[in-house]
Amino acid sequence: MSNGQYYVECQGNTSKSPDNERKSIVHKIVNALLPSSKSTQDADRSGSLNTCSGESVPLIFRGRCAQYAQFCVICASVWIVLFSVSGEQSLPGGNLFSLLVLFAGAVAGGHVFSLIHLPPLLGMLIVGGLLSNIPGVKVVGLGIDPKWSASLRKIALTVILLRAGLGLDPVALRKLSLTVFRVALIPCLFEVAANAVAARILLEMPWDWAFMLGFALTAVSPAVVVPSLLTLSDAGYGLDKGIPTLVIAAATIDDVFNITGFGVLLGIVFSQGELALTIAKGPLEMLLGIVYGLVFGVFLWYFPSKDNDNVSFYRTVTLLGFGLVAVFGSSMIDLSGAGPLGCLTVGLVAAFGWRKQRQAGEKDQVAMASGVLWMLFQPFLFGLIGAAVKSEQIHDVRSLGLGTAVIAVGQSVRIGASVLSVLGTEFSTKERLFIAMARFPKATVQAAIGGLALDMALAGDNPEFVRLGTTVLTTAVLSIIITAPIGALAIALSGPRFLNKLDRKCTDLENSESTNHPENAAMLPSDSEQIVVTIETTH
Repeated sequence: MSNGQYYVECQGNTSKSPDNERKSIVHKIVNALLPSSKSTQDADRSGSLNTCSGESVPLIFRGRCAQYAQFCVICASVWIVLFSVSGEQSLPGGNLFSLLVLFAGAVAGGHVFSLIHLPPLLGMLIVGGLLSNIPGVKVVGLGIDPKWSASLRKIALTVILLRAGLGLDPVALRKLSLTVFRVALIPCLFEVAANAVAARILLEMPWDWAFMLGFALTAVSPAVVVPSLLTLSDAGYGLDKGIPTLVIAAATIDDVFNITGFGVLLGIVFSQGELALTIAKGPLEMLLGIVYGLVFGVFLWYFPSKDNDNVSFYRTVTLLGFGLVAVFGSSMIDLSGAGPLGCLTVGLVAAFGWRKQRQAGEKDQVAMASGVLWMLFQPFLFGLIGAAVKSEQIHDVRSLGLGTAVIAVGQSVRIGASVLSVLGTEFSTKERLFIAMARFPKATVQAAIGGLALDMALAGDNPEFVRLGTTVLTTAVLSIIITAPIGALAIALSGPRFLNKLDRKCTDLENSESTNHPENAAMLPSDSEQIVVTIETTH
């Protein structure tokens, strides 16, 4: 199939490109998970010349060369505009220059990893880490303003959570509501306890500090889990039993629980604020996030009016505005756990009403717009997470090995507890293992709260607290380095093997791939441009 469409294999109607015959099953599965660029679909990669108006087109104006040239020209144009407006901020060492280099490097890193059939976010994380730690180039990472970094990460997280809400299945969520809480809380409690005991024994931490570290290490990363699950969901994997919806919803509750637990222990250790109020923040944040999402999600059913000529544009802008207000506003009132849950809920509720208003076969323009926004903010999110990991934060070399051991103990217990949490459900053994592995990655929360205890300790004059705060930060950084890439890779590779792929008609698959999920597009081309295939897994 041409004209920007994928080649599709399905029963009764098969259209293949010549290269598909030579691809292995694993190659096809991995390709289906990697971002692609449909705009260069018809470029001939075998070396033959494309034609335009019957004439041969030079190499630089077609295929990959054209994409690379286009990307370089765009980056150069953006830099010229930034320099003309901001001056020194757009020179080496300046904030805007550093952000532009980070963005370009993250896009390039993600592209390279996609070419070797690995999740692009791994390349983005690594590039961000290199730009903050390699002598000579770490001026880029050091030049990024922390406030800009935090704000861009929040905006990117808002976009991906809204996309997750738009893609959640309300029927599956209602059916799995009890399972969601089991999957969210049972593994959390086991991992927190395991982390605390391991920290007490191996790192010789007091019990209050050990449990604080346990909560800090237990929170899963929505920035890694949600995009990985949405990629599988877009390809049809796990939809028959609502597994992407289950894992995404559980991850959000997981984060609220662990951030609240960390805050409680932080208040106990440093004796800040009312303990009862701190404990009550968790349920309050959950309630506030759900109510916010319900109210403004229903609001979006009616405003803007569906009779408006540009209703999709106004819906997208309004939805994004509500998401940003939830994330940034909840941080301002010190109820940061409510923001992500509010984002997820407002997208879910709004999409539920919009689906009823859409005609059969009508494109989901809001989903398309959110995909474009994610394509722009994804490099910032993972690049900045990688840049937040700085080698100088690892002060105590002795604790590296012991910290790794603590992480290994906690993750091992979590995987076992995750499998136990879905016993008695309709999930198969492979699906239970996948659910356990999908909760593996750590990144966003650890980057946000890992240094809080050390910051508060440095503000005082207790050397022992400084030592313990340093250990918490060091172990949190280690958890990002170890679990984020391994977890992302495990989700990408195990999903097609462990999950069933939902049977769809050819037309349904084509429409969903070509119109409703533009996040599959990338700023640089990859080998995955050619095909989307239906591979059925066996259990």
